[in-house]
Amino acid sequence: MLYAAVEVTWAVTGTTVQWKEHSAYAPGVQLFLAALALLAGGACLASTRTLAKLGRVAVATALIVALPVFVVGMAGLPLYFVAIATLSGVESATGLAQVLLNTAGAALLLLVGLSYRRRLRGDCPRCGRPHAGAADGPLAHPAASRAPRRTRVAVYLLMGGLLPWAGAKTIWTLGGNALGVAGDDWQRTTSVGASGPSKATASAGIDVTVLAAMVGVFLLLGLLYAWGQVFPRWTVVLSGRRVPRLLPLIPAWLTGIPLTMYGAVLIVMAPLMAVGVLPKIKPSPPFTTSSGITWMVEFGGLAFAGLGIGLVVAARSYTARTHPVCASATATGRPK
Repeated sequence: MLYAAVEVTWAVTGTTVQWKEHSAYAPGVQLFLAALALLAGGACLASTRTLAKLGRVAVATALIVALPVFVVGMAGLPLYFVAIATLSGVESATGLAQVLLNTAGAALLLLVGLSYRRRLRGDCPRCGRPHAGAADGPLAHPAASRAPRRTRVAVYLLMGGLLPWAGAKTIWTLGGNALGVAGDDWQRTTSVGASGPSKATASAGIDVTVLAAMVGVFLLLGLLYAWGQVFPRWTVVLSGRRVPRLLPLIPAWLTGIPLTMYGAVLIVMAPLMAVGVLPKIKPSPPFTTSSGITWMVEFGGLAFAGLGIGLVVAARSYTARTHPVCASATATGRPK
C-alpha cells in the first residue's frame, strides 16, 4: 500500500522519477506499478489462508508476475551504492527512492513466495521442514563450514572477470596508458567534481570504484568460508559469536542480482557494437577511440556480471549451509 501510494502521488503530481540516464518513468507506468503492488499485497495476505485450487493458482500467478517486475526495478541499486559510498552525490533522489522501494518489494515478495511454496508442500513455512507444533519455537543452527570445493572454484573463476576492468582503471590511476586513454587525461577528467575520498584514494593509486569492488570481494570470501558464519578473532568484541544470517545475505542478494543483469547487458552490447549491429559510442574525453570505449564496456560487463553471479552462487551456498531448522523438526523431514 505504501509503494502504491508513493507511485500514485508521483504520477498525479508529475514528479520526475529517473529510470536511467536522461529517461524517466511515465505516469502510466507508475500507475501500473501501483496497481501491481496492490495486487501483490493482496496475494501476500491470501497466501496465509487455506484456499481452493483456483485461489492457490491466482496467488501463485500474482507472485510470479510481480516479482520479476520489482527485480528489474532494483537494477540501479549497485550504481547508487557506489555513488553513495564514494560520496559522489546522488543524481536523482526520487530515482534512488524508486530503486529502494523496488528492492524492498522484491525482497519481501521473495520471502512470501518461499514461505507460500513451503506451506503448499506441507512443510514449516519458516524452516522448510515438516514437523508438528507451531513455527515460532527455537531454531537449531548448523555448525560453521566452508563452501564445497566446486563452489569455491566457480566463484574464484567468476571473480577473475574483475581483472581486465580493475587492471585498466588501476593503470590509468597510476598514470599509465591503456585502451588509447592516457593516464593524465583519465585523472584530469575523473577529478572534476570528485569527492575528497575519491581524490585521496586516487592519489594512492587506487580507483575508488575498484575499492568498492574489493568490498564485494570481501563479502564473497565471507560467504565462502567459516569466518563469515562466526566472527573471527580480529573482530575483538564480536569474536566467537554467530554472524546474523541475514547480515551477509541481504547485501549479497540485493547487489548480486542487479549486478548480474547489468553486467549481462554490457557483455552482449559490446560485441554488437563492435560488429555494427548497435551504433558505436562516440569517443569523449578521456577516451580517444570508439574501440577503446567498446573494450571498456566489455570489461565492465565481465566485472559486474562476474561479481554479481559470484555473489549469487556464494549466497546460495551460504543460504544452504547456514539454514536453521526448528528445534521440533522431525529427523526424517526433507530439508529445504
